[in-house]
Amino acid sequence: MLLRMSSLFLRTLRDDPADAEVPSHKLLVRAGYVRRVAPGVYSWLPLGKTVLENVTRVVREEMNRMGGQEVLFPALLPREYYEATGRWTEYGDTLFRLKDRKGADYLLGPTHEEMFTDMVKGEYASYKDYPVTLYQIQTKYRDEARPRAGILRGREFVMKDSYSFDLDDDGLKRSYERHRETYIKTFDRLGISYKICFATSGAMGGSASEEFLAPAATGEDTFVACHNCGYAANAEAVVTPAPPAITGERPASRVLDTPDTPTIESLVDHVNEHHGLGITAAQTLKNIVIKVTVPGSGKTETLIVGVPGDREVDFKRLEASLAPGEPAIFEAEDFAKHPGLVRGYIGPQVLKDLGIRYLVDPRVVDGSAWVTGANEPGKHAADVVAGRDFVADGTIEAAEVRAGDACPVCGSGLSIDRGIEIGHIFQLGRKYADAAKLDALGPDGKPVRVTMGSYGIGVSRAVAVLAEQRHDELGLVWPREIAPADVHIVGTGKDGQVEAATRIAEELEGRGLRVLVDDRPGVSPGVKFKDAELLGMPTILIVGRGLTQGVGELRDRATGTKEEIPLAEAVERVVAACRE
Repeated sequence: MLLRMSSLFLRTLRDDPADAEVPSHKLLVRAGYVRRVAPGVYSWLPLGKTVLENVTRVVREEMNRMGGQEVLFPALLPREYYEATGRWTEYGDTLFRLKDRKGADYLLGPTHEEMFTDMVKGEYASYKDYPVTLYQIQTKYRDEARPRAGILRGREFVMKDSYSFDLDDDGLKRSYERHRETYIKTFDRLGISYKICFATSGAMGGSASEEFLAPAATGEDTFVACHNCGYAANAEAVVTPAPPAITGERPASRVLDTPDTPTIESLVDHVNEHHGLGITAAQTLKNIVIKVTVPGSGKTETLIVGVPGDREVDFKRLEASLAPGEPAIFEAEDFAKHPGLVRGYIGPQVLKDLGIRYLVDPRVVDGSAWVTGANEPGKHAADVVAGRDFVADGTIEAAEVRAGDACPVCGSGLSIDRGIEIGHIFQLGRKYADAAKLDALGPDGKPVRVTMGSYGIGVSRAVAVLAEQRHDELGLVWPREIAPADVHIVGTGKDGQVEAATRIAEELEGRGLRVLVDDRPGVSPGVKFKDAELLGMPTILIVGRGLTQGVGELRDRATGTKEEIPLAEAVERVVAACRE
C-alpha cells in the first residue's frame, strides 16, 4: 500500500478544536483522522478509517482464533424483542426509539443479546449443537445525555459483541475464561495498557462481570487496585469490608440541641464544644433521601441511605447498586409531601413507622453508636445504636471509595486511579434464555435451558484510547500494527528530494510495507516535519538536504531517536526497522 499525500484526502490543523477537552479528541481532529458531524457523532476520514480497520482486524483475528463465528445483525430492530426482556423500558432515555410509517415501534440497537438469543433458538435444537460462540462487529447507538471527548463517548460507535451459549454453568465458566484470555491477547496486540477489574453488570444483568480498563487521567471510570494481592475493581463494584458487630452495653440515646449546624463539620464542632462528645465526622450518620423509579413501572419509591458522615455518596455507585432503578435526590416539593421527614435532621429511628425503606453502608453494624438526626428541627441524637434504636432493611454500596480504604481481599490499603472502559465480559446466565425460552433437547429427551455469556469490546473507542495513551507534545504515536502506515517518508521538495523519496517509497511498497509519502509540492519542510510528527507513523524517513551527500535521516517516532543513514541502504534499513 502506497499513500501519496499530494492526493490523499487529508487536511491537518494547527489549532485544537474549540470543543475538545481530552488529548485523543484534539489530536484525532487535528491530524485529520475524524471530523464531528453532531454531538457524539463523527465521520472517519481515510487515515482514521484505516486505523479503525486495523483495530477491527486484530479483534476479528483473535475472535476467530478462539473459535468464535462472525454474524451480522441489523442496527434497526423491532420493539418486541426488547419488550420481552424488559429492556425496552430498562434502558430508559438511552435508547434511540423511532416509529415506521405504520406506527410500529423500532429502536437502534445498543446491544444485541435478544437478537443473538433468537438466532440460536431458530437454528439449534439439540444438546449436540452446543456449545457455540457467535460474534459481530457493528455500529451501535446510545442516546448519551452528555456525549463528550470525541469518539471516547459517542452516540454512535463501533463495537464487537460476542455471546456464548452453553448447556450448564461449568460450560459458561469455560467460555468466560476463553474470552478473558482472548481479550488479554487482543489488547496486548493492540498495544493498549489495561487493568482487569471486577465490575457490576448494570442493565445487562447476570452475575460475574469484569471490565478491561485502560488507565488514563481523562477516564470516566474510577477503579481501585491493591498492590499487595492484585485485587482490582471498578469503584462501582468495590465491596466494603464490614467490621464485626459490637457487643456490650451502650448508654441510652439522648437528644441534643444543635442549632445552626447545616453541615457535618459544623455539627461535629458544635457537639464537641457544647456537649463534650469528642467525636469525628466518621462517628456521625447522615441520611440521604432519594426517590427511585423503575423505568416503565410508573412507580417511585422513597428510599433513605445512611452513610458515615465523613463520606459523600458516590452517585455512580448508588446507581449501580439500585439498577435498573433510577435514583434522584429529593427536592423541596418532595419533602412537602412527606411531613414526617424533617429536612436536615433526619434520623433512622422513625423510618420503620413511616414505612420508608432504609439501607445503610456496611460499616453501620449492629452495636455501633452514632450521632444522627433526631427528626426534630435544630436537634440531633447521640448514642443512637444500630440494631437497638433502629434496624436497617439492608446494606448498600453507595459511599465514596477513598485511597487507603481496606482491600476486601487482604485488608491492605487501596490505591485509586482513573480509566477508560475498553472491554467488558459478563456471565449473563439465563436471563435472556428465559425470556426467549431458549432450550436444547437433552440426551434424555428433556429440555435443558441454555446459559449465556456476553462479551464486548469498544472497537472505535480503542482508537481513542490508543491516542490517549500513545501521544506526546508533538502528536500521535501509533503502535505499528495499528498505524495507517509502517513508514512516513518526507521529501522536502527541492533538488529532486521529492522524486528520491517517491522512488524509495515505491521500493518499500514492493517489499510489502505500508507507506505514506509526503510528495506535496510547494509545502515547506517545517510544515511537512510537523505533519509527520502529528500523524504518528512509527517510522519516519527524511529525504532532504542530505540528498546531495547521499544520506537521509531515519527517526523512531516512539523513542525520538534519529540516525543519519546512507540513502543507498534506506530500503533495507527501513524494512529492518519495521520488522524488528
